[in-house]
Amino acid sequence: MQISTKFTIAIHLLTAVDFFGETQQVTSEFLAGSIGSNPVIIRGIMLKLRAAGLIATKRGPGGIALARPLADITFLDVYRAVETGSRDALFHFHERPNPQCPVGRNIHRSLDGLLEGIHHRFEADLARHTVAEVLQNLRTCTEEDDSAAHKQQAK
Repeated sequence: MQISTKFTIAIHLLTAVDFFGETQQVTSEFLAGSIGSNPVIIRGIMLKLRAAGLIATKRGPGGIALARPLADITFLDVYRAVETGSRDALFHFHERPNPQCPVGRNIHRSLDGLLEGIHHRFEADLARHTVAEVLQNLRTCTEEDDSAAHKQQAK
């Protein structure tokens, strides 16, 4: 299983909306420039985030706003909003194991509980993290960048 880039693009998008929202209008074109992606892709992800109640959008010059604070948006919220099939089982079985073989006949029963537990722990771990953590890490990174740039100018 691999999570698509939609997840990290959505995290980037939400973080950028909060980071820039106070000082400038955030649009899909603006976000596409920050993310390094096509505005059409960004708008598709925005539709999913809006449907999940994570962002609000206004047509025309209105821009994008968060529908709730980043501290209230978990990675699980984002995952469920943008990953197709995220409510499906995380693991999928091959469909026709040989019923004449003792392994083939019993593999599903032997794995089901283990894989279900992994799936629940995965979602629980996603639920423990919020997009606000990303914003805090980002602010630390930009402060370090600013400090390094200031030191470089002082030389």
